[in-house]
Amino acid sequence: MTQTAAGPADRPYGRFFLPGPTEVHPEVLAAQIRPMMSHRGANSQAFMRGIQVGLQSVFCTARPVFISTSSATGLMEAAVRNAGRTKILSLTNGAFSERFAAIGRACNLEVDTYEVAWGEAHDPSVLRTHLENGTYDAITMAHSETSTGVLNDIRGLAAVAHDVPDTLVLVDSVTGFGAAEVRPDEWGIDFLLTGSQKAFALPPGLSFGVASERMMKRAQDAPNRGYYFDLVFFQKNHDKDQSPTTPALSVLYALEVQLDRMLAEGMEARWARHDEMAVRTWAWVDEMRSSGVPLHVVAPEGYRSPAVTTVRLPEGVNGPDVTQAVFDRDWLVGGGYGQFKETTIRVGHMGDHTMDELNGLLAILTEVLS
Repeated sequence: MTQTAAGPADRPYGRFFLPGPTEVHPEVLAAQIRPMMSHRGANSQAFMRGIQVGLQSVFCTARPVFISTSSATGLMEAAVRNAGRTKILSLTNGAFSERFAAIGRACNLEVDTYEVAWGEAHDPSVLRTHLENGTYDAITMAHSETSTGVLNDIRGLAAVAHDVPDTLVLVDSVTGFGAAEVRPDEWGIDFLLTGSQKAFALPPGLSFGVASERMMKRAQDAPNRGYYFDLVFFQKNHDKDQSPTTPALSVLYALEVQLDRMLAEGMEARWARHDEMAVRTWAWVDEMRSSGVPLHVVAPEGYRSPAVTTVRLPEGVNGPDVTQAVFDRDWLVGGGYGQFKETTIRVGHMGDHTMDELNGLLAILTEVLS
């Protein structure tokens, strides 16, 4: 039996623990069957205004929250194109922070890297040294590195970066937003981006970006900001309560419902729920090790994502075999990524999952690994 054999209709809700896409609540999924409407005109403008109010609340920002019909990788490119002029510094510690660097090179920028090993976090004091030894238009970093489960101290890193007046801070918070506290205005983040399909617990198809005033001023003069990801174009349409291009309207309907759900829970409560699920997962790893199954959390203590935990498996245990065995029991857990593919699994404890659902998964994992 392969993992393509069974469809979502065959699996009860609450058993889907991939690190993205995440499981979507039935109420949110159902919102997508509403009929189409024009994305121009008074009705759509009122609809977009309402969504914007909710987005600003959940993003803890007074700035516009731009909506892009693209994956979050699209807004990674937008960040680089709108902020970069000649040279950027990319902080890399996993597959997705490395993607930010690759995008910079693809956009014909010179890219330096401050690289640490997969499974480690970046040190603000070391970043300071890099910035003292080079001049950069911007620095890129991952908040929650989805491949390793490491949570970077983006607040501390941003504070160091802002000691250099003309260097912008660009943050991939794809698995960070909605799971970990993030306050782009207060923390001096010049561009924060995320996708719909992670801790937002929406279907794939949308990404969101918050640009600082500094970022928008830089974008005005950016020589290669392109067309589809031109933030000036986004701002002009935002001012008219419109999308820059034809939006993924069905996912926007789902977004409207999910924003109400998120605001009803409260962002502080949502962050706390994710913290509790993460701590429970880490404790389970310790329990398994104590019982003779040598599991380890890849990310070091103090730098662990509340959205995803990457678990190193015992020597000789194959990651794909574990994920298949879990799937055969009608649950899903994430496989390892990149250089960790064979030696780890990833538990995506994010979105709308509950502690009871997580404990159900951990019981299945215990059965498989024991």
